[in-house]
Amino acid sequence: QVQVVESGGGLVQAGGSLRLSCVASGSIFTINAMGWYRQAPGKQRELVAAITSGGSANYADPVKGRFTISRANAKNTVYLQMNSLKPEDTAVYYCNADLLRSDSTSSVVRGVYWGQGTQVTVSS
Repeated sequence: QVQVVESGGGLVQAGGSLRLSCVASGSIFTINAMGWYRQAPGKQRELVAAITSGGSANYADPVKGRFTISRANAKNTVYLQMNSLKPEDTAVYYCNADLLRSDSTSSVVRGVYWGQGTQVTVSS
């Protein structure tokens, strides 16, 4: 089994900063890409940022220059540093991990796993 758990959300004033963390655990061989998505009320889930195992990152246009994604491969962890937060950044932030794991027959299986989400609220 694989678990993905986010932490670090909260309430912050506009212009403030938050750092989100996400840890993947379980029978994991390797994690390819990890990413952060967000979903605001009444809107579809959207990509915020993603990073490969080699460290290549890409960002959604609304967060470029304000958010930074990083990862610690040895810890199966990805971070999202969010600076200069705006009220429109308010959403539930989800982490996902594209990984290879072992199943009950010891076969290698690829899958994408999601965390439960963490709320980020930015007040004006």
